[in-house]
Amino acid sequence: MNHNVNAEAPGKLKAWVSAFRLRTLPLALSSIFMGGFLAATQLAFDPVVLGLCILTTLFLQILSNLANDYGDSVHGADHAERKGPKRAVQAGLISAKEMKTGIVVFSLLSLVSGLGLLWFSFGSEGIYLFLLFLALGLAAIWAAITYTNGPKPYGYAGLGDISVFLFFGLVGVLGTVYLQSQEFSLSHILPAAACGFFATGVLNVNNIRDIVSDKLAGKNSVPVRLGTKNARIYHWFLLIAGMACAVGFVFWRFFGPWQFLFVLSFPFFIYNGVQVSKKQQPAELDPYLKQLSLSTLLFVFLFGIGLALSLL
Repeated sequence: MNHNVNAEAPGKLKAWVSAFRLRTLPLALSSIFMGGFLAATQLAFDPVVLGLCILTTLFLQILSNLANDYGDSVHGADHAERKGPKRAVQAGLISAKEMKTGIVVFSLLSLVSGLGLLWFSFGSEGIYLFLLFLALGLAAIWAAITYTNGPKPYGYAGLGDISVFLFFGLVGVLGTVYLQSQEFSLSHILPAAACGFFATGVLNVNNIRDIVSDKLAGKNSVPVRLGTKNARIYHWFLLIAGMACAVGFVFWRFFGPWQFLFVLSFPFFIYNGVQVSKKQQPAELDPYLKQLSLSTLLFVFLFGIGLALSLL
C-alpha cells in the first residue's frame, strides 16, 4: 500500500507542475518588469512592491492555467483533435474535483498576495486607491477563472485577446508603475500597449494551432472567426503594432540613443511572424509560443537597460 502511494506521489506532483504550465510565466512577468523599469525612471523603484507584484502575477497566471485546463476539458475544447500539449484533466492525471480545489487555492493565494501588495503600496491612508486596486485585482481573478469556465466563458466568445491585451499590457505595466510611484504618465501607455500586443500575439499563435479543435468545441476564438489566412495577417498586425508602440515611446520621451537598444529584439519578432505565416501544420506552431514569450521578455529587458543607460 505504502509502495503504491510513494510511486503515485511523484507522478501526481509532475502532473501539477505540468498543469501550472511554467513556460507561460515569463510572458506574465514581462509586463511587471516593464512597470519596474518605468518606475525606476521616475526614481520610484520599490523592490518590496515589485516583488509582491511578481508573486501576485505568478499566482494569477497559474490560476489562469489551472482554470483553463479545467474549463477546456469540461467544455470539450481539449479532446483528441487538439494539437497542443495534453492537459491534466483531459489526460486523467488530475481529477476535475482536484483541479477545482487547485483553482480555489490559487484564487486565495492571489487574493492574499494582492492584499499584501496593496497594503505595502498604499498603507491605511490611501483607502480609496486601496479599494480601486482591490477591485482591479478581483477583476483579474474573475478574468482568470471565467476565460473558459461558467455558462458563457468569454474565451469561447473570442474576447480572450482583449483580456490579454488589458491584463498583460495596460493593467500589468501601468498598475506596476502606479503601485510604486503613485503617479501616472500618459507616455507609459505606449510601452504598456507594446507588451499587450506581444502577449496577444502569443495567444494568437496558440489559437491558430488549436483552430480545428476549437471549431469542433464551439470555441469562437479570433482565428476561428477570421479563418487561418486572416489570423496570420492579424498576427503580423500584433507584432508590428507592438514594435511601433515601443519606437513611438522613444520619440515621445527621448533621453538618448541607448533607448533604441530594444530594436535588437525585433529580428526575433519578425522571425516569429515569418514562421507563423509559413507553418501549415498546427503542431509545428507550438514552439513559436515559447519563442514569442521569450522574445517579449528579451524586448522588455533591452528596453529597460536602454532606458537606464540613456538616463545615466
